[in-house]
Amino acid sequence: MLKIAIPNKGTLSEDALVLIREAGYKVRHEGRELSVIDSTNGVDFLFLRPRDIAVYVGGGIVDLGITGRDLLLDSCATASELMPLGFGSSRFCYAVPAESTLLPEHFNHLRIATSYPNIVLADMKKRGFDVEIVKLDGAVEISIQLGVADVIADVVESGATIKQAGLKIVGEPLLKSEAIVIADTPESARKPAIHTFLRRLEGIIVARSYVLVEYDIKEELLDKACAITPGIEAPTVSPLSKEGWFAVKAMAKRAEVNQIIDTLDEIGANGIIVTDIRTCRL
Repeated sequence: MLKIAIPNKGTLSEDALVLIREAGYKVRHEGRELSVIDSTNGVDFLFLRPRDIAVYVGGGIVDLGITGRDLLLDSCATASELMPLGFGSSRFCYAVPAESTLLPEHFNHLRIATSYPNIVLADMKKRGFDVEIVKLDGAVEISIQLGVADVIADVVESGATIKQAGLKIVGEPLLKSEAIVIADTPESARKPAIHTFLRRLEGIIVARSYVLVEYDIKEELLDKACAITPGIEAPTVSPLSKEGWFAVKAMAKRAEVNQIIDTLDEIGANGIIVTDIRTCRL
């Protein structure tokens, strides 16, 4: 039976569960279960602390895990990223007091507070700096105000929390993180059960980014319309019973669909319909 580790709480857990359920797996988590078995698909879903998942996967105790890229890198576990999942996006950044002139090139011999010590140490080592790491499990933003650190390094989403704490981000992000699927080695993706799981998730992720556009168009405008809706490989074109008219069907990016509708309407397309896609395989 395939063993897959999922975060036991937080937004990563919630979004992962939605994705997995949409992919056809039966997993119900009420908040207390450590394990839920989907006997139909042959999967044992294990609910673990997000920080521990990379360790279990890298040690071969579970086959796959869903966690954040930042947590994988900070764990130093021998696990590999197989695919990004398109949610849980964040940046890992340095921040200093808003009035400070400190930049990352000035951090040598300073105190840096963080919940991700290994990511920070790797960056400081790359710069040739010797710093003191103040490891905290949370509320990193207040550490400078309390006098235990000169700089913080933390996960940033909107940046509002950093600003509210009287801090500002300095330098480029150390990394850009999001939810990912991990395994012990990249070769694990070739195993049939794992390949199926990844392809199912991929189908949902792609479907969330696309819609299906359908419309009718006169024959003399067909080439122009197909250029507007080229689809993934090519649009599906079928003759209508009304002479000189064709029905066109094509996938289009969700973010562009309103502009596409406007353009089709301008050139004379009729009966324009946009439909959500539940899942797909490309």
